[in-house]
Amino acid sequence: MRTVDAVVVGAGPNGLVAANALVDAGWDVLVLEAQDAVGGAVRTAEVAAPGFRTDLFSAFYPLAAGSPVIRGLHLEEHGLAWSRAPSVLAHVLDDGGAAVLHAEPEDTAAGLDELAPGDGDAWLRMFAGWRRVRDPLLDALFSPLPAAGPALRLLSRLGVGGALDLGRLAVLPVRRLADETFRGEGGGLLLTGNAMHSDVPPDAAGSGLFGWLLAMLGQDVGFPVPVGGAGSLADALAARVRAGGGEIVTGARVDRVLVGRGRAVGVRTADGELVRARRAVLADVTAPALYRDLVGAEHLPPRLLRDLDRFQWDHPTFKVNWALDRPFAWTAEGARGAGTVHLGVDRRGFVDVAASLSKGEPPERPFLVLGQMTTSDPTRSPRGTESAWAYSHVPHGIDWTPDAVADQADRMEDALDRVAPGFRDTVVGRSVQGPADLEAADANLVGGAVNGGTSAVHQELVFRPTSGLGRPETPVEGLYLASASAHPGGGVHGACGWNAARVALAAASPWGALPRALVRSAWGRLLRNV
Repeated sequence: MRTVDAVVVGAGPNGLVAANALVDAGWDVLVLEAQDAVGGAVRTAEVAAPGFRTDLFSAFYPLAAGSPVIRGLHLEEHGLAWSRAPSVLAHVLDDGGAAVLHAEPEDTAAGLDELAPGDGDAWLRMFAGWRRVRDPLLDALFSPLPAAGPALRLLSRLGVGGALDLGRLAVLPVRRLADETFRGEGGGLLLTGNAMHSDVPPDAAGSGLFGWLLAMLGQDVGFPVPVGGAGSLADALAARVRAGGGEIVTGARVDRVLVGRGRAVGVRTADGELVRARRAVLADVTAPALYRDLVGAEHLPPRLLRDLDRFQWDHPTFKVNWALDRPFAWTAEGARGAGTVHLGVDRRGFVDVAASLSKGEPPERPFLVLGQMTTSDPTRSPRGTESAWAYSHVPHGIDWTPDAVADQADRMEDALDRVAPGFRDTVVGRSVQGPADLEAADANLVGGAVNGGTSAVHQELVFRPTSGLGRPETPVEGLYLASASAHPGGGVHGACGWNAARVALAAASPWGALPRALVRSAWGRLLRNV
């Protein structure tokens, strides 16, 4: 039996960030990854055609670029380089119109003013408000709850009135936010399209925060991509772990967290290897998988197990990847230099999409998020070509037969043909990733859900992953949830892993006895079987 200070289960971005934090503290760390490569949902391969590099899951990283966690790791020292498209994002309409998020806020404002006079000033006011709260807000979002220090800094910067305004924004539906802020459709398209990156409907509480956060990050740091592919980000994280003395083993699936006297003491792999953990086990796996599969009901409070029955996944993702022999022939000029393109619907169409998903039906006119990857990073495909993909959300419960897969891909390509005529003639290679394909490639993407659980307000903060503390600690001492199922949720920002590592380090310190006792007491009160 091997013994280390900490075992990290899973080498996705959160697991690798957690491992980096622990090796920086001098811990002996072993990372065990079930897949044959590191990265989780941050990987790249040539799947559409030779010479065309495709990001298999996530691709654009505004949260990583804005995250104090990722920035603090200085991954450029380990091979990471960022690239950006000439413009950040465009939302194109079937009539040839477009709203464009340019690299410079003044250019975005000028474009919105052309669509509706006055909306440019509204955009600049919104961006100025973002710049005022950015640093303490991101610190608060990416810190373990209750994040008292960042919250106090935010309050001191805003005052009571400003803090109330921000609190209202946090629960505002994005359609209402757009109606209150802009006269025309352009600003609303940018906000709502970004909100739809999550699974929160545009008329639901909290969607405004997602739309505002992603749009403002896009205006601030852009939607950058790693040079060479998303996998370069994972490779840099892994290289940093190894440089710090940590070890990463791929092809090693953990099938049990070993618990002794109420404490996590190690793990067992699928091939029977036992690894003892002197200080902690950190799990970059979904909450249901951790508690039900790796720990087991016999070690957990009955109420936690009941609460897991209410755990809600986010909408599945359906993704198509293309190798194109030339760039898109967009009818909207503003889309030509945009790394990310939203298409398929207008503002009313967002509501139709949300209604179809709620009814369990694939939208007839889906909303697409599309990546022009060679436009963003010329290394992705041969000169004069384009490596591209698009994804759409689909409902749970669909039987993805070959005919159903073909129908969904056709709907997506029909949407592209409406705004880029002749698109199908440019395709020289294609790869389709349905929900089951996504899960097969990464067990954390259950049923094709990519955010570790819904982003709706009833499963955020102290309700994530279940009603409790909203922290990385679990009812098993020494075991920490380090995946997107933990606060603050999905996205490649590293905070879930970083928070788990910070809490593990604090608990193992000489002065960690009192915090550990408080957490045990809090779990006992919250999860008492009543």
